[in-house]
Amino acid sequence: MALDPTKHADWEIAEDAETRMKTVYQLAEELGLTKEELLPHGHYVAKVDFRKVLERVENTPNGKFVDVTAITPTPLGEGKSTTTMGLVQGLGKRGKKVVGAIRQPSGGPTMNIKGSAAGGGLSQCIPLTPFSLGLTGDINAIMNAHNLAMVAITSRLQHEFNYNDEELAKRNLKRLDIDPDRVELKWIIDFCAQALRKIIIGIGGKMDGFMMESGFAIAVSSELMAILSVANDLKDMRERIGKIVVAQDKRGNPVTTTDLGVAGAMTAWLVGAINPNLMQTIEGQPVFVHAGPFANIAIGQSSIIADRVGLKLGDYHVTESGFGADIGFEKFWNLKCRFSGHRPNAAVIVATIRALKCHGGAPIPVPGRPLDPCYKEENVGWVEKGTENLIHHINTVKKAGINPVVCINHFYTDTEAEVKVVRRLAERAGARVAVSYHWQKGGEGALELADAVVDACEQPTDFKFLYELNTPLKERIELIAKEVYGADGVDYAPEAQTKIKALDNDPDISKLGTCMVKTHLSVTDNPQLKGAPKGWRLRIRDILTFKGAGFVVPLAGDIKLMPGTSSDPAFRRVDVDVNTGKVKGLF
Repeated sequence: MALDPTKHADWEIAEDAETRMKTVYQLAEELGLTKEELLPHGHYVAKVDFRKVLERVENTPNGKFVDVTAITPTPLGEGKSTTTMGLVQGLGKRGKKVVGAIRQPSGGPTMNIKGSAAGGGLSQCIPLTPFSLGLTGDINAIMNAHNLAMVAITSRLQHEFNYNDEELAKRNLKRLDIDPDRVELKWIIDFCAQALRKIIIGIGGKMDGFMMESGFAIAVSSELMAILSVANDLKDMRERIGKIVVAQDKRGNPVTTTDLGVAGAMTAWLVGAINPNLMQTIEGQPVFVHAGPFANIAIGQSSIIADRVGLKLGDYHVTESGFGADIGFEKFWNLKCRFSGHRPNAAVIVATIRALKCHGGAPIPVPGRPLDPCYKEENVGWVEKGTENLIHHINTVKKAGINPVVCINHFYTDTEAEVKVVRRLAERAGARVAVSYHWQKGGEGALELADAVVDACEQPTDFKFLYELNTPLKERIELIAKEVYGADGVDYAPEAQTKIKALDNDPDISKLGTCMVKTHLSVTDNPQLKGAPKGWRLRIRDILTFKGAGFVVPLAGDIKLMPGTSSDPAFRRVDVDVNTGKVKGLF
């Protein structure tokens, strides 16, 4: 008997469920994997040799493909991972062979305010502790590979500063003439560490490096994490890593990892990480965990490789995109689907009554503080007003030509009248609607959602991209701003204008997608604006170029690539039972 989620914390529910979970060997056998394709990491987690799997099932038709996205969340989240797990469990209850794919959590939010992204209540991915604390080392491999590139460029700067061309040649080096003021890469770490956003390195003498301004970003914002998300195989990954631009030389030409001679060694760190991780839901359905979070500052998608395997092994494959449909789904639609060639059959838009109240006028929740009591009281007016945000996201999914399914992620404090108004307005907007109780009841509570998704998957789609790659960059940005965010137009800072002009003359621009960096807390670039605001303009302050990953990255608003740790972080509540070694307090 599962624990009651209204009385027990997520980590307690996970710990209890783990006493009954399948071994990874049983899970693999049920999924149809051979012994040679399974690379165990203990008894309950494994890597999967995707190359061997795809070679064996090459002629097997793909299953139905479902993406899970959401409305604009509150700072507390919408339960999108919880819904992904609940849908997988619900489809399992209906007798479907189903596979899930979610992203590996970053240590930043896990030890801060957002939690581990394993789901919640009776819809979780387990075992929780390895999932939350590094899993099989993919993010660690990303950090080592990325920071090796930083070692390569900073050491090259030091040697070029200290030695003439003849002395460089003796050391088997060629002068790259790197401009130290145009080093585009930063160091990375997998925590929210605002004190490291801007630093000075190389302080000391001649042998202590080249002194320059530098800084840190969070690990999952690395271009390498984006490459892990979009690469189709190891050859593709190696080629992409070799194209990463780390700096500009003094003439304005790009300096790549290939120029530094470090691309091969970076790839070597990632040979194991390219294989997806196999885990399970609380009810024993298979889940691939691969690539990282943060669709606001990164691509925020589970990997194409995980999807390729899941689509071949399951009748239904359910993947997850980060944050709201303006952020994660837009990147799923215009980047991931473009790179993979996969076309989804349906998209689930997760909504909570709590968030709809926030969009309708309720006080904005503050992480770490008690939720305002008004969120537990019926207020149909707030919910109805907030549904404007939901309808905005329904329309975004429909623009992609995909069938939308609204999942009302039900809390036990929601009232019938509140749910009724959401259903009425969402159906009027052209979406199927399902109320789901998966947090409280697991798969049994997600049957209505599962049925709605099955029905949506049987209907035809008319998938189309928002833009083609030959569309000029400014036009692409403005299409996303107007059609997805609802802006009236776009304003560019001088630095962004300069970079756009340079990119317009770059022959590679027609090969690159557009990966926006924007707050996830609003469809605008201002996190305080809720609902679906009108009469505003998007502000682009800078443009980054990820040639390895295959996209240009416009930075909107004031969002940082290194988040900060709050005054009451989650790590205060995490500890270890020294008698059993079990971790407690994760959520």
